[in-house]
Amino acid sequence: MVDVDVLVAGAGPTGLTAACALRLHDLSVLVVDGASAPATTSRANFLHARGSEVLSRIGALGDLPGKSLRAMRITNYLGNRPLMTLEFGDPHMHTAAPPMVISQAKIEGSLRSRLAELGTTPLWGNGLTKLQQRDDHVVATLEDGTSVSARWVVGCDGTSSPTRRLAGIAFPGVKVTERWLLADIHLDWDVDRGGTSGWIHPTGLLGAMPMPDEQGRGNLWRIFAYDPSLTEKPSESQILDRMKALIPQRSGRTVRIGDAEWLSNFTVHRRLADRYRQGRVLIAGDAAHAHAPFGGQGMLTGIGDAENLAFKLALVTRGLAADPLIDTYEAERRPLATEVLRGTSMVTRVNVSGNPVGRFLRDHVAARVFSLAPLQRWITYTASQLWVSYRKGPLGGGGARPRPGDRIGDIECTRPEGFSTMLHHELGGGWALLSPPGAPPDFTDFARRRLGQFVGTLDFAGSEVMLVRPDGHLAWRGDPDRPDSVGALDDWLHRALTTGSTR
Repeated sequence: MVDVDVLVAGAGPTGLTAACALRLHDLSVLVVDGASAPATTSRANFLHARGSEVLSRIGALGDLPGKSLRAMRITNYLGNRPLMTLEFGDPHMHTAAPPMVISQAKIEGSLRSRLAELGTTPLWGNGLTKLQQRDDHVVATLEDGTSVSARWVVGCDGTSSPTRRLAGIAFPGVKVTERWLLADIHLDWDVDRGGTSGWIHPTGLLGAMPMPDEQGRGNLWRIFAYDPSLTEKPSESQILDRMKALIPQRSGRTVRIGDAEWLSNFTVHRRLADRYRQGRVLIAGDAAHAHAPFGGQGMLTGIGDAENLAFKLALVTRGLAADPLIDTYEAERRPLATEVLRGTSMVTRVNVSGNPVGRFLRDHVAARVFSLAPLQRWITYTASQLWVSYRKGPLGGGGARPRPGDRIGDIECTRPEGFSTMLHHELGGGWALLSPPGAPPDFTDFARRRLGQFVGTLDFAGSEVMLVRPDGHLAWRGDPDRPDSVGALDDWLHRALTTGSTR
């Protein structure tokens, strides 16, 4: 029998992120996937800055920025009239991490490379078939009959998740009949490759995103189109024929359509697991939430799930925290998934509205509202998930900003050796204690007593001591000149690690 700390089911971006983050805390991890080999194509092809931040923190960003396109703009058209423009490279977003146009398959490749550096390789063609929960571990059976004893099982195995089913976690929602077509196709047309373009047409939405072209032709595009005329799953030849008709019709552009590198289609699920945990089994990513793929939210949310869960599992597994800390994973992440489902569902309804009233509101009322620059900036910030805060969760708090639970931007700091660095680079799966000049060393001593060796110390130009979580969110802050501040930090850590609540 194989014996590990954590069994991760699913070697997609969520599972690989979780595995990398767990290995950074020296936990033993086995990653299994029912697929015979890694995917070479993928629906997802945009990673927001928040996702790049996570990959950077766990050391998996690698050369992805160099392989990507920096198409940072999305422009939606109503006919030939620009309706809304979103800028994802806005410096006001307070992040150095690059949003990227790059396929999920390449992101997974970078994560696998990082995981290999950390001593783990996914096991392909061997998904879960059985789970038996015991008091202090789970016995899992794989497709080839291998038994695995794991202290924890994390299911990152997609919308049809065997882990979720075996754990008995309900996944309520609906499978919508809306059918979407996808094509990676070579197009010669007068459309700017500096961003994504979308056309709202009476017959449905058409979107075009420039793609990195390994052949060097510079004309590869990801096209997606809503097609209500298809009631049955189309063949690849049918998809190509429909694309040849829909692209010029909905864009209003003259286009020469070349060969297609990939053709696919999908229908939309809108589902949310009723809980993220059943005993020692947890779920993350698409196994926990499924929604329309608008705005690049699926992969982004899954990667965030993984990072949030991993450091909490590590603390409990290493005996530094009690079981209730793990429940804060669902308490912090499930409300975000609810917001993502609500937002993507609204975008879907706006873009595929089939009734006259809905089309009138979209084409006339929404057109005026979405033309407002402040609203466009708000939409950009929302889609990036840089706004995400856990201040209302069990580990959050009030007071002056940033508040406990808020994201901390990538601020400049100084290492103990005296050279400058950036906060997110230093996290590396661990905690960071930021201290202003002259702060006593007692804060570091108490933090390491509670959290172990995975606490880095940094100086910065602030006036308060700040403890930053491995996921870049503020845990605690205090005035170093107050005589009770060290005790307040110790008390916060005690309550967080033993009860899962600091309120």
